[in-house]
Order: sequence, then structure tokens, then C-alpha cells
Amino acid sequence: MQTLQRTRFYPMWLAVLLLALPASWAQAGDFRVTDTTGKTHTLSGYKGKWVLVNYWATWCPPCLEEIPDLIALHENKKNNLVVIGVAMDYRNAKQVTDFAEGLLVEYPIVLGNPQVVRQIGPVQGLPTTYLFNPEGKMVAQQVGLITREAVEQYIAGKSPRPKK
Repeated sequence: MQTLQRTRFYPMWLAVLLLALPASWAQAGDFRVTDTTGKTHTLSGYKGKWVLVNYWATWCPPCLEEIPDLIALHENKKNNLVVIGVAMDYRNAKQVTDFAEGLLVEYPIVLGNPQVVRQIGPVQGLPTTYLFNPEGKMVAQQVGLITREAVEQYIAGKSPRPKK
């Protein structure tokens, strides 16, 4: 039963476009966030790449379930995709960094706060994921678990097809 629900859930993610977002979020511009290593990441700095921003928490079972897929997406250079994790609801930075290191997370981790959320988009539940296209436009969002396959299918469907 649970597998059937997931199968239905993912295609819904593929169909969610900006129209489902409030107008103020749909018009959001560049964001500027700093990860736990002190490196600054901007949406404009990733122009030409897909950017997936994932809000998560250490205590959230679906968040933890999707981390291996997020790692695979980030590491697969064919996707032309960058993953940025935004940790929410944490006690301190060390808790988050130790947790991420324990899971071998290689993508940047940002400590979430209201300023970060205002720049990227609302957290409607955990996990919440936003996908920006290579032009920097927010094109999809998902509240709940995502998979590598669903993201790759979405990107493949939106990427320009080679001319014959």
C-alpha cells in the first residue's frame, strides 16, 4: 500500500509549477546563503545549472530517507545539478555538521533561519524542496519525500532536446 501511494505522489511533484506558489515567492530573485564551512552560495552563482534546495531536519524520517538520493543527484555531474541542504529545527551547528558528516553528505549544508527561508521559499512541512532551472527560475516544489528518479525525469523532460 505504501509503495502505491509513493508511485502516485511523485508524478504530482512533476506537475507542480510556479502557479501553485504565492506570487511573491514565484517572483523571488537571487538568494545568498552561507554554508556550514563559511562558503557563500548564490543562485546567480549557479547560472547554467539546476539548483535543488532541500529543507530538512535531523529528526525527520522522510528527510533522512531522501538524503542518499540527494547525495547521488549532487554527485552525478551529468545532471548539471547542485543540491543545497538547509537544516531546520536544530539545537546547534555542531549537531547538524556531525549528523551530515555521519551520513557522508558532500553537498553544502546551510543552517536555516527566517532570513534564509524568506530568500528561498516557505517551509510548508519537512522535507520541502525547491527546484530552480539553469536560468535561475523556480520551476517546481515538493512538500514531502523526493527521489533521485523523479528529479532526473523532471530535468530530462525540461532539458532542450538535441536537434536532428
